[in-house]
Amino acid sequence: MRVTLYGRPGCLLCDEVREHLRALQAQVPHELVEVNIESDAALHSRYVEQIPVVVVGPYTLRAPITPADLRVALQAHASAPPSAAAASGARPSNPGAVRTNRSLLFISRHWLALFNLLVLLYVGLPFTAPVLMKLGAERPARWIYKAYSPLCHQWAFRSWFLFGPQAAYPRVQAGTALVPLSTATGVDEYDLVAAREFVGNQQVGFKVALCERDVAIYGGLLLGGLLFAGLRRRLRPLPIWAWVLFGVFPIALDGGSQLLGVFPFLAWPVRESTPLLRTLTGLAFGLTNVWLAYPYVEESMDETRALSAARLAGVRSP
Repeated sequence: MRVTLYGRPGCLLCDEVREHLRALQAQVPHELVEVNIESDAALHSRYVEQIPVVVVGPYTLRAPITPADLRVALQAHASAPPSAAAASGARPSNPGAVRTNRSLLFISRHWLALFNLLVLLYVGLPFTAPVLMKLGAERPARWIYKAYSPLCHQWAFRSWFLFGPQAAYPRVQAGTALVPLSTATGVDEYDLVAAREFVGNQQVGFKVALCERDVAIYGGLLLGGLLFAGLRRRLRPLPIWAWVLFGVFPIALDGGSQLLGVFPFLAWPVRESTPLLRTLTGLAFGLTNVWLAYPYVEESMDETRALSAARLAGVRSP
């Protein structure tokens, strides 16, 4: 039976609990594994105000811990069915299990950096397509456009352009001061296939492979992830009502009002959003998603980190 003691050097209460467990060894045999919470910042943050903490299978004891508390937890776990005891986080005994736990420990420690890197690659790669087009490398640029085509409509009148006189060429109905797509390129704004296939030219610049709103959404995820790196221990999850009000509602209103104008039987006025509104609503949606979800992910990763560190305690490095 495995018993995990979370503590740190110089903790007198930890020393007392260790002696109590040794005294109970003859009565209830067990394997004591000690985890120094100072070996990991997350473990330190989680347990520094609670140590000593003793985990016996499904039972977790926190200071103050008496010999009677330990005896009851040990005896309760010792009398549990073998299947329950085996599932309680025993130390991995084979190389594959050790590698798995080390991988989990690495991911749980660096999940935010991995998430941010993946988002950066996803939102950054579409910007390489116009760069490649500008350099004359049309084939790899076309590969990028094609790779993102199932993920985005890629309509030119709702996309950013690089290396041209304007950053965007919206429809006439958007009512902006920008030269519209039809005037600048001759492409019919209501021919959606033509607007999707048009990637630009030397006169107007070249299209980014993601639309304005998608760039803003994933840019918001990246910005939120970078901000979360400095606030992760102090930021509480965003309430659902706030996520709906400040994240979902603006993007649904801006995008939905455009969609409703497509159906003549609804008598909804035809409307076209602007690059600015698409960017602001997408950015808000991305940021609020991070605020809503990442604190819960952090909590889950903390638990995974603690469990993996406890399982690997005492396992020698290869």
